Amino acid sequence: MPEIAPFKGIVYGPDLAGDAARLICPPYDAIPPAMQQELYESSDYNAVRLELPAEPDPYAASASRLREWLASGVLSQDGEPALYPCFQTFEDEHGVMRTRKGLFAALRLHDFADGEVLPHERTLSGPKADRLKMFRETGANISSIFGLYADSSRQVDEAISEFAETHEPLIDATLQGVRNRLWRITDPSLIAAVQSVLAGLKVYIADGHHRYETGLAYRDERAASNPAHTGREPYNYIMAYLANIYDEGLLILPIHRLVHSLDSFDPECFIKRLDRHFTVWELPGRSALDEFLSTAGSAKVFGIVLPGMVLGISLDSKPSEALSSPVPEALQNLDVVVLHDLVLGQIFGISAEAMAKQSNLTYVSKTGDVFEAVASGKAQVGIVLRPVRVEQVISVSVSGEAMPQKSTWFYPKVMTGMVFHSLEKEA
Repeated sequence: MPEIAPFKGIVYGPDLAGDAARLICPPYDAIPPAMQQELYESSDYNAVRLELPAEPDPYAASASRLREWLASGVLSQDGEPALYPCFQTFEDEHGVMRTRKGLFAALRLHDFADGEVLPHERTLSGPKADRLKMFRETGANISSIFGLYADSSRQVDEAISEFAETHEPLIDATLQGVRNRLWRITDPSLIAAVQSVLAGLKVYIADGHHRYETGLAYRDERAASNPAHTGREPYNYIMAYLANIYDEGLLILPIHRLVHSLDSFDPECFIKRLDRHFTVWELPGRSALDEFLSTAGSAKVFGIVLPGMVLGISLDSKPSEALSSPVPEALQNLDVVVLHDLVLGQIFGISAEAMAKQSNLTYVSKTGDVFEAVASGKAQVGIVLRPVRVEQVISVSVSGEAMPQKSTWFYPKVMTGMVFHSLEKEA
């Protein structure tokens, strides 16, 4: 693994941390306007005021507020470098309670070509420009990236679990049905043990690709302007929440597709075109669709929701025979690649550019939202997918390829406001 280091985290003061449910928020790219307003109203000190300020110049507002909160004691920087275990407890789609166990650390930034930190998505210039302005103004990581590592021995999981059992959390806050707990580890021997276990392991970015690439750009910018650059400055690192792929609490949810605004869409013609490539079953409803998808095994299957009709479809041929152009095996194995190429591209005629711009395509996370959108006429067709498996994410990352946009949703999101990371020299 790239070097992970303890850092002097910036945290809410104890007077506020006791009511942290009113302070934390999702990352910036998971906050729609209505939620932003709700978070603003929840507290004058909610982290959304740093992560996604509502002011005309959000970058200056965030920087000014960060300085003000540090000066007034709303926030304070820890006196000792630490690792910060963070556990998120939630109920999954089957009603089972799960806890994802990870920790916040300062992760040394590596160019992707180094092979130490591996992505599975391509990034867009707009979000990176936005985050770079935030890095420059605040000199801090307000939110973290989410990285995965593969350790079948689960030694770090056990170590942080034992620590959590014998120490009270700094933060214990439930937001949007997820309980978020944070601890602080300052014991040098325990920190060294964690570092030793993780040494030599790669980091696979689960979420936060734009933030990571922004971190690279910011590092290079700061290094170029610093004649005394050593490579040990805080800007050479990025705050990362790291979790084990073998953690029982790790969950990836599917992201479903809604097709809309197609000219002269004919459902009967669409079904006939599906018949050329798929075996098509008409299903009695949502529960039958859930069963169809969950029992399909390795077949490439999808749910199709039309007004008054639910279909289950299964690809008749090998993906390599159905796709319009050759793709690496790591991508052939993904349902979402078959969907984007064959169904959205070849059958619907939606271009890759239109998909990127969401001209005819939007995304929802819940199956119920698919049915509602089609029934209300907001979507002409709803497409229900199975979740990507974590081993598929790793395979694509190692291959150097990229998944289509909106392929993975690691649930729950890592909350902003649990701890912040200064990119300036630590006192």
